[in-house]
Amino acid sequence: MKRFLPVYACAAYLFLYLPLLALGAFSFNDSKIAVWHGFTFDWYGNVFRNSALVEGMLNSLLIAVVATLFATLIGTLAAYALWQKRLPWLTGSLYLSLLSPEIVTGVSLLVFFQWMFRFLKLQLGMHTVILAHISFSLAYVVIVILARLRTFDRSLEEAANDLGATDWQAFRYVTAPLLLPGIVAAALLCFTVSFDDYVITSLVAGVNSETLPMIIYAMARKGVSPEVNALSVMITVGLGVLVLVSGRLESKR
Repeated sequence: MKRFLPVYACAAYLFLYLPLLALGAFSFNDSKIAVWHGFTFDWYGNVFRNSALVEGMLNSLLIAVVATLFATLIGTLAAYALWQKRLPWLTGSLYLSLLSPEIVTGVSLLVFFQWMFRFLKLQLGMHTVILAHISFSLAYVVIVILARLRTFDRSLEEAANDLGATDWQAFRYVTAPLLLPGIVAAALLCFTVSFDDYVITSLVAGVNSETLPMIIYAMARKGVSPEVNALSVMITVGLGVLVLVSGRLESKR
Protein backbone atom coordinates (compact mmCIF):
# COMPACT_ATOMS: atom_id res chain seq x y z
CA MET A 1 0.00 0.00 0.00
CA LYS A 2 2.80 2.41 0.90
CA ARG A 3 4.48 1.86 -2.47
CA PHE A 4 1.44 3.25 -4.25
CA LEU A 5 1.04 6.33 -2.05
CA PRO A 6 3.16 8.52 -4.40
CA VAL A 7 0.96 7.38 -7.28
CA TYR A 8 -2.19 8.38 -5.38
CA ALA A 9 -0.64 11.74 -4.51
CA CYS A 10 0.34 12.40 -8.13
CA ALA A 11 -3.14 11.44 -9.32
CA ALA A 12 -4.73 13.83 -6.81
CA TYR A 13 -2.45 16.68 -7.89
CA LEU A 14 -3.15 16.00 -11.57
CA PHE A 15 -6.88 16.06 -10.87
CA LEU A 16 -6.49 19.45 -9.16
CA TYR A 17 -4.02 21.15 -11.46
CA LEU A 18 -4.45 19.58 -14.90
CA PRO A 19 -7.29 22.02 -15.79
CA LEU A 20 -5.04 24.91 -14.76
CA LEU A 21 -2.21 23.55 -16.91
CA ALA A 22 -4.59 23.28 -19.86
CA LEU A 23 -5.75 26.84 -19.21
CA GLY A 24 -2.15 28.05 -19.17
CA ALA A 25 -1.32 26.20 -22.39
CA PHE A 26 -4.29 27.60 -24.33
CA SER A 27 -3.52 31.13 -23.12
CA PHE A 28 -0.56 30.94 -25.54
CA ASN A 29 -2.63 29.45 -28.38
CA ASP A 30 -2.68 31.49 -31.59
CA SER A 31 -6.37 30.79 -32.07
CA LYS A 32 -9.70 31.66 -30.46
CA ILE A 33 -10.84 28.04 -30.45
CA ALA A 34 -9.60 25.14 -28.32
CA VAL A 35 -7.43 23.75 -31.13
CA TRP A 36 -3.69 24.41 -31.08
CA HIS A 37 -2.62 26.62 -34.00
CA GLY A 38 0.67 28.02 -32.76
CA PHE A 39 2.43 29.88 -29.95
CA THR A 40 1.80 33.56 -29.21
CA PHE A 41 1.95 36.14 -26.41
CA ASP A 42 -0.63 38.41 -28.08
CA TRP A 43 -3.50 37.54 -25.75
CA TYR A 44 -1.55 38.78 -22.73
CA GLY A 45 -1.08 42.14 -24.42
CA ASN A 46 -4.75 42.27 -25.42
CA VAL A 47 -5.76 41.96 -21.76
CA PHE A 48 -4.40 45.45 -21.05
CA ARG A 49 -6.04 46.87 -24.17
CA ASN A 50 -9.49 45.66 -23.11
CA SER A 51 -11.08 48.60 -21.28
CA ALA A 52 -13.67 46.44 -19.49
CA LEU A 53 -11.04 44.09 -18.10
CA VAL A 54 -8.78 46.95 -17.03
CA GLU A 55 -11.65 48.75 -15.29
CA GLY A 56 -12.69 45.56 -13.52
CA MET A 57 -9.11 44.90 -12.46
CA LEU A 58 -8.73 48.40 -11.02
CA ASN A 59 -12.06 48.06 -9.17
CA SER A 60 -11.03 44.69 -7.74
CA LEU A 61 -7.63 45.99 -6.64
CA LEU A 62 -9.16 49.07 -4.99
CA ILE A 63 -11.78 47.02 -3.16
CA ALA A 64 -9.29 44.36 -2.08
CA VAL A 65 -6.72 46.87 -0.81
CA VAL A 66 -9.23 48.97 1.18
CA ALA A 67 -11.02 45.91 2.57
CA THR A 68 -7.69 44.32 3.53
CA LEU A 69 -6.49 47.41 5.40
CA PHE A 70 -9.67 47.81 7.44
CA ALA A 71 -10.27 44.09 8.00
CA THR A 72 -6.68 43.54 9.13
CA LEU A 73 -6.76 46.46 11.56
CA ILE A 74 -10.16 45.63 13.05
CA GLY A 75 -9.55 41.87 13.02
CA THR A 76 -6.18 42.16 14.78
CA LEU A 77 -7.66 44.23 17.60
CA ALA A 78 -10.67 41.90 17.84
CA ALA A 79 -8.42 38.82 18.02
CA TYR A 80 -6.32 40.44 20.72
CA ALA A 81 -9.43 41.30 22.74
CA LEU A 82 -10.77 37.72 22.43
CA TRP A 83 -7.39 36.35 23.49
CA GLN A 84 -7.23 38.64 26.51
CA LYS A 85 -10.80 37.96 27.68
CA ARG A 86 -10.67 34.23 26.89
CA LEU A 87 -14.18 33.78 25.52
CA PRO A 88 -14.18 30.41 23.72
CA TRP A 89 -17.88 30.53 22.85
CA LEU A 90 -17.44 33.87 21.09
CA THR A 91 -14.32 32.63 19.32
CA GLY A 92 -16.14 29.54 18.15
CA SER A 93 -18.93 31.63 16.66
CA LEU A 94 -16.42 33.02 14.15
CA TYR A 95 -16.46 29.71 12.31
CA LEU A 96 -20.16 30.19 11.60
CA SER A 97 -19.19 32.98 9.21
CA LEU A 98 -16.81 30.65 7.38
CA LEU A 99 -19.29 27.76 7.24
CA SER A 100 -22.22 29.85 6.03
CA PRO A 101 -22.80 29.52 2.26
CA GLU A 102 -21.72 32.61 0.33
CA ILE A 103 -25.17 33.00 -1.17
CA VAL A 104 -26.66 33.24 2.34
CA THR A 105 -24.06 35.81 3.40
CA GLY A 106 -24.62 37.82 0.23
CA VAL A 107 -28.41 37.86 0.55
CA SER A 108 -28.23 38.83 4.23
CA LEU A 109 -25.87 41.72 3.44
CA LEU A 110 -28.11 42.82 0.57
CA VAL A 111 -31.19 42.85 2.82
CA PHE A 112 -29.27 44.76 5.49
CA PHE A 113 -28.05 47.39 3.00
CA GLN A 114 -31.52 47.82 1.52
CA TRP A 115 -32.98 48.32 4.99
CA MET A 116 -30.30 50.84 5.94
CA PHE A 117 -30.57 52.76 2.69
CA ARG A 118 -34.23 53.50 3.33
CA PHE A 119 -33.01 55.88 6.03
CA LEU A 120 -29.73 57.02 4.45
CA LYS A 121 -31.07 57.54 0.91
CA LEU A 122 -28.09 55.74 -0.66
CA GLN A 123 -27.74 53.14 -3.39
CA LEU A 124 -25.62 50.05 -3.97
CA GLY A 125 -22.13 50.83 -5.22
CA MET A 126 -18.44 50.55 -4.50
CA HIS A 127 -18.99 51.42 -0.83
CA THR A 128 -21.37 48.49 -0.28
CA VAL A 129 -18.93 46.08 -1.93
CA ILE A 130 -16.09 47.29 0.32
CA LEU A 131 -18.26 46.98 3.44
CA ALA A 132 -19.32 43.47 2.42
CA HIS A 133 -15.72 42.41 1.82
CA ILE A 134 -14.63 43.79 5.19
CA SER A 135 -17.49 41.86 6.79
CA PHE A 136 -16.61 38.41 5.45
CA SER A 137 -12.84 38.97 5.63
CA LEU A 138 -12.86 39.74 9.36
CA ALA A 139 -13.32 36.10 10.33
CA TYR A 140 -10.22 35.05 8.35
CA VAL A 141 -8.11 37.73 10.01
CA VAL A 142 -9.30 36.96 13.55
CA ILE A 143 -8.74 33.22 13.17
CA VAL A 144 -5.20 33.66 11.77
CA ILE A 145 -4.21 36.16 14.48
CA LEU A 146 -5.71 33.98 17.24
CA ALA A 147 -3.65 31.04 15.98
CA ARG A 148 -0.55 33.20 16.33
CA LEU A 149 -1.57 34.46 19.78
CA ARG A 150 -1.92 30.89 21.09
CA THR A 151 1.85 30.57 20.81
CA PHE A 152 2.46 33.92 22.51
CA ASP A 153 3.90 34.01 26.04
CA ARG A 154 1.73 36.24 28.23
CA SER A 155 4.61 36.78 30.63
CA LEU A 156 6.29 39.04 28.06
CA GLU A 157 3.48 41.59 28.38
CA GLU A 158 3.47 41.22 32.17
CA ALA A 159 7.21 41.88 32.23
CA ALA A 160 6.71 45.02 30.14
CA ASN A 161 4.01 46.22 32.55
CA ASP A 162 6.29 45.55 35.52
CA LEU A 163 8.95 47.72 33.87
CA GLY A 164 6.53 50.65 33.68
CA ALA A 165 4.92 50.22 30.27
CA THR A 166 1.21 50.90 29.87
CA ASP A 167 -1.08 48.29 28.29
CA TRP A 168 -0.95 50.16 24.98
CA GLN A 169 2.86 50.42 25.09
CA ALA A 170 3.16 46.73 25.91
CA PHE A 171 0.94 45.88 22.94
CA ARG A 172 2.71 48.28 20.57
CA TYR A 173 6.32 47.49 21.43
CA VAL A 174 6.10 43.86 22.56
CA THR A 175 3.01 42.08 21.26
CA ALA A 176 2.54 43.73 17.84
CA PRO A 177 6.11 43.08 16.60
CA LEU A 178 5.83 39.41 17.57
CA LEU A 179 2.45 39.20 15.82
CA LEU A 180 3.72 40.87 12.65
CA PRO A 181 4.24 37.65 10.62
CA GLY A 182 0.68 36.58 11.47
CA ILE A 183 -0.71 40.02 10.67
CA VAL A 184 0.98 40.04 7.26
CA ALA A 185 -0.21 36.49 6.58
CA ALA A 186 -3.77 37.46 7.52
CA ALA A 187 -3.60 40.53 5.28
CA LEU A 188 -2.38 38.50 2.29
CA LEU A 189 -5.10 35.90 2.83
CA CYS A 190 -7.70 38.66 3.20
CA PHE A 191 -6.55 40.29 -0.06
CA THR A 192 -6.75 36.97 -1.89
CA VAL A 193 -10.26 36.19 -0.64
CA SER A 194 -11.48 39.71 -1.40
CA PHE A 195 -9.99 39.91 -4.89
CA ASP A 196 -11.39 36.51 -5.85
CA ASP A 197 -14.95 36.86 -4.51
CA TYR A 198 -17.83 36.70 -6.97
CA VAL A 199 -21.06 35.52 -5.30
CA ILE A 200 -21.30 38.09 -2.51
CA THR A 201 -19.95 40.89 -4.71
CA SER A 202 -22.48 40.25 -7.47
CA LEU A 203 -25.33 40.67 -4.96
CA VAL A 204 -24.18 43.93 -3.35
CA ALA A 205 -22.49 45.66 -6.32
CA GLY A 206 -24.00 48.65 -8.07
CA VAL A 207 -24.05 49.59 -11.73
CA ASN A 208 -20.56 51.14 -11.82
CA SER A 209 -18.84 48.80 -9.35
CA GLU A 210 -18.32 45.62 -11.36
CA THR A 211 -15.26 43.66 -10.28
CA LEU A 212 -12.95 41.51 -12.37
CA PRO A 213 -14.57 38.15 -11.42
CA MET A 214 -17.96 39.55 -12.45
CA ILE A 215 -16.64 40.70 -15.84
CA ILE A 216 -14.83 37.41 -16.45
CA TYR A 217 -17.98 35.44 -15.62
CA ALA A 218 -20.03 37.57 -18.02
CA MET A 219 -17.46 37.07 -20.80
CA ALA A 220 -17.13 33.33 -20.16
CA ARG A 221 -20.90 32.82 -20.56
CA LYS A 222 -20.55 33.99 -24.18
CA GLY A 223 -17.65 31.61 -24.83
CA VAL A 224 -14.17 31.27 -23.37
CA SER A 225 -11.97 33.99 -24.81
CA PRO A 226 -8.16 33.62 -25.02
CA GLU A 227 -7.96 36.99 -23.24
CA VAL A 228 -9.84 35.47 -20.32
CA ASN A 229 -7.45 32.51 -20.39
CA ALA A 230 -4.44 34.83 -20.24
CA LEU A 231 -5.94 36.95 -17.47
CA SER A 232 -6.91 33.85 -15.49
CA VAL A 233 -3.33 32.61 -15.64
CA MET A 234 -2.02 35.95 -14.35
CA ILE A 235 -4.56 35.96 -11.51
CA THR A 236 -3.81 32.33 -10.60
CA VAL A 237 -0.05 32.93 -10.49
CA GLY A 238 -0.40 36.20 -8.56
CA LEU A 239 -2.85 34.91 -5.97
CA GLY A 240 -0.96 31.62 -5.72
CA VAL A 241 2.19 33.50 -4.75
CA LEU A 242 0.24 35.47 -2.13
CA VAL A 243 -1.20 32.27 -0.65
CA LEU A 244 2.25 30.65 -0.47
CA VAL A 245 3.75 33.72 1.17
CA SER A 246 0.81 33.88 3.59
CA GLY A 247 1.25 30.23 4.58
CA ARG A 248 4.97 30.72 4.99
CA LEU A 249 4.52 33.71 7.26
CA GLU A 250 1.73 32.06 9.26
CA SER A 251 3.91 29.04 10.04
CA LYS A 252 6.86 31.23 10.99
CA ARG A 253 7.46 31.23 14.73
